[in-house]
Amino acid sequence: MVLLTTSHRVAPGLLSWPAWQILRAAQRVLCADPEHPQLPYLREAGIEVETAALTARELVDYCVPEDHTAVILTSAVGESALTDGLARLAGSGRETMPDLELLPGSYDLPGARLLDLVQVMDQIRAECPWSSIRTHRDLAKYGIEEAYELVEAIEEGDREALREELGDVLLQVVFHARIAQDAPEEPFSIDDVAGTIVEKLVHRHPHVFGEEAAETPEDVKAHWLRTKAQEKQRESVTEGIPLAQPGLALAAKLASRVRSAGLDVTLPAGEGIGYELLAMAVRAEREGIDPEAALRAAARTYRDAVVAAEASDATENEAPETTENEASEATENEAPEATEN
Repeated sequence: MVLLTTSHRVAPGLLSWPAWQILRAAQRVLCADPEHPQLPYLREAGIEVETAALTARELVDYCVPEDHTAVILTSAVGESALTDGLARLAGSGRETMPDLELLPGSYDLPGARLLDLVQVMDQIRAECPWSSIRTHRDLAKYGIEEAYELVEAIEEGDREALREELGDVLLQVVFHARIAQDAPEEPFSIDDVAGTIVEKLVHRHPHVFGEEAAETPEDVKAHWLRTKAQEKQRESVTEGIPLAQPGLALAAKLASRVRSAGLDVTLPAGEGIGYELLAMAVRAEREGIDPEAALRAAARTYRDAVVAAEASDATENEAPETTENEASEATENEAPEATEN
């Protein structure tokens, strides 16, 4: 008796070779679900499938006497009634049981759970009163928040938080793609998004997917910048740099573009903290330091100092109150004794 399992994340009909072999060799193939997505493909392959739900008793009586093989194509929710019945018969000790095999007919491919995410997002978009009316602009702030929370998890080395925050960032991508799918003009889907980035990655990695060679990380970066410049056909190295990003990151990105292009650009002279920060950000980039990350690390140290100062103040403020109360109580308790004496 063979319980044949399949994955809903794999296209119906794509079964393993052992699965096809056992299906063709079995005397009976049964499936309790008449709408099982595999049925049309099995029938097209010439395999007769009975859409019947036999009990454990019936299947044992069929398989054991004549040494028949029966394949049960399981449903998406499994066959708990059947397996429980088989367990009871086997546990009685009075039954001759057939050999029972659990055979995976198809396996999830890497990334298969992304299909679940797309399906869940489709349902939420269709049925959730809040999600169904969101726009790209509504979600913009959440994308920024989730990106910063991801950076925080990375910098703190929190693996559990990292996994969760990556999921939150991925949700933003899938959510935006689902909104774009509903656009009346120029709609696109998550498949279009994935297809675009796949094409970009292949094109920008000719040393992996093409004939060019790259032996060092520097070679790879040179390939990437050269290919990107050919794609964008930009008139200025500053094109494509988002001006709304944090100031230190913006300054460092501009400095990086200038340095990569080999331009000789004099820093603008000016008065005020802004120009001082600009000079520090350019210097940090030149030295291979991310000024935003460096400032965040210093700010976290500052935060710890603030928390420590608050705790110290709280302790100092509590001490005098405790002393005064104890002194008052002591005076009250001692007064009668002094009078008596």
